[in-house]
This record gives sequence, structure tokens and C-alpha cells, in this order.
Amino acid sequence: MLHVLAVDDERPALEELTYLLRKDPRVGRVSRAGDASSALRDLSRMLVEGDRLDAVFMDIRMPGLDGLDFTRLLTGFAAPPHVVFVTAHDDCAVTAFELGALDYLLKPVRPERLAESVRRVVGAVDRAVPPPVETRDPDDEMIPVELGGRTRLVSRRAVTHVEAQGDYVRLHTADGGYLVRMPLSALTKRWEDAGFIRIHRSTLVASAHITEVRFDGGRAAVQIGDELLQVSRRHTREVRDRLVRRFHHPDGEDGCDDAGGGCDDR
Repeated sequence: MLHVLAVDDERPALEELTYLLRKDPRVGRVSRAGDASSALRDLSRMLVEGDRLDAVFMDIRMPGLDGLDFTRLLTGFAAPPHVVFVTAHDDCAVTAFELGALDYLLKPVRPERLAESVRRVVGAVDRAVPPPVETRDPDDEMIPVELGGRTRLVSRRAVTHVEAQGDYVRLHTADGGYLVRMPLSALTKRWEDAGFIRIHRSTLVASAHITEVRFDGGRAAVQIGDELLQVSRRHTREVRDRLVRRFHHPDGEDGCDDAGGGCDDR
């Protein structure tokens, strides 16, 4: 059964499209968004939570980010959904297919024509071979963030650490911080294989950006750029196990760090 996302800034059109999609027995779940920026945020949340999205059925001309721009931004995702345009304008078809659209429907949508689009989505999903999680390039995952009325994609590689702020998380990069609506617990699970470590109930750090680990009286702290982030007692052992060997024995060999004057006590 397919999971699809319907996107249209006109509520009656969105309601009609949702109704027709839900009538198709091959569609198991229909999510909705009132604009392309919201659709990007929903897609990012689904990826973080491990929720599969098979296709996006969307209008082209919408305020702010339009459907074509949305499709261009999808190239930043490791496994983007298929795109089917549902529009009243026929002058964008060539551009749409050049961007990789799976189908192009004109409003008002005929049920039999929509059924053909769903058939194409089913075929494309069946032919697709998902990339193995263990070989996926961590840099492939891009997070859409809102910035001054614009949607920007922030690469996971650029994120040094993440802080929970209520229902949001703040992604810290060398360029600044970006608020994204998603739970830190879901992000931790999603990014743990990419080297991100939970050091506190409200803090997640990228091990690649840690330049120093300090232990003092049973407490720990990690240095990231100019910031020294404290590690909670609950997470100290995990941080110790995962990072001490890296910094004291970068070659992965057993033994003592000569520069440190001895072995780290365990």
C-alpha cells in the first residue's frame, strides 16, 4: 500500500485530490500539506522518523516555494519520493518532466486519469531498489529549514551539535543555528550511525566535530569549536567508551598515550 502526500494551497482542490486518492485501493495513507514549504518539513520529519513516503501529488503554482522548486530541492534527499504534478496549467509540462516528474495531470482531475498516475507510482516503487542503510553517504541527508521566508537545505555534515528546544531542535553549524520542528529522540536514532552521540537529554553532538574530551572528577565535557559542552552523568560512560580510544589511540591500537603521560583509567 502506498503512502502519498497531497499538496495544494487551495483547500477545495486539496480536499478533492485527497478524496480521490483515498478511494484508490492501492493507496493506504494520504498525508496533506497546504504549501510546498510545509511539504518539505513534513518530508524531513518522515525521514527522521523512518516513515516511508512513496509519492507527492502536488500543484505547481503556489505562493512562496512552487512545485517546480520543491522538485529541484528533492535532489538533496537520499531517497526522494516520486512526484506527480496536479495543476490547472499546461505550460510547465516540459520543465516538470525534465526535473523527473513521474506524471502531469491537468485539473479538473478525472478519476480514471488519477488512477493511471497511481499505477505509474506503484510500478516505479516496485522497480526501485532502496540504498542499503549501511552504505548510504551521510552527506546525502539534507534537512529543510525556514529562513527569512525562504527554504534552505542544511546538510547533516555541516551540523556540529543539536539542542532540544521544546517541540523543536536547533541545528548548530558554523554558519549559525536553525530551528526545525522534530523530536530530539527521533533525530538521535536516525543519526546515530552517522557518528552523532547523545551527551545529554537535550544535546546531540557530531563526533567528527569534537576536538577534545575532558574528564574531571567523574564528569565529562566535549569541545566543539569554541564551545565546551557538558556531558550528563547518565551519558558519561557511553561518551567515554566511544571517544576516549579515538582521541588517545587514533590508530585503534591498545596502549597508553605517550603525550598524555599514561593510560586513561577505566
